[in-house]
Amino acid sequence: MISTTTAFAALLLASAQAPQQAPVPATTQSAALEADKLAEGQTFKAIAALEKRVEAAPEDPALLINLGIAHAQAGDANMARAMFERALVSPDHGELEIADGSVVDSRRLARKAMRMLDRNEFTTRLTRRD
Repeated sequence: MISTTTAFAALLLASAQAPQQAPVPATTQSAALEADKLAEGQTFKAIAALEKRVEAAPEDPALLINLGIAHAQAGDANMARAMFERALVSPDHGELEIADGSVVDSRRLARKAMRMLDRNEFTTRLTRRD
């Protein structure tokens, strides 16, 4: 299990018009900058950095969910779903503290991300080519 002291989640707007927010978890030690890259529209840079981090920690649900969101933003729903499913079944599940201060189980966050993907709520905007 990962603890709330080693996990952090930021929230990004799913799109400019969407009232709901997309979860973007990030471990404090490894992926906070990638959450920033996602927020800034640097989707491909985030994907490249997250893929390297997932190689080192293949069962980290926070990294997997971040990578899934990055793929969703890039328009690759199949890869996004695969990352969310990996996070859902990860033996390293645990509580993630999100930006509003609440704590959410990583599996619940992965399920929420999959529902959002099903509703096409992730932005596919690419404001900057990396």
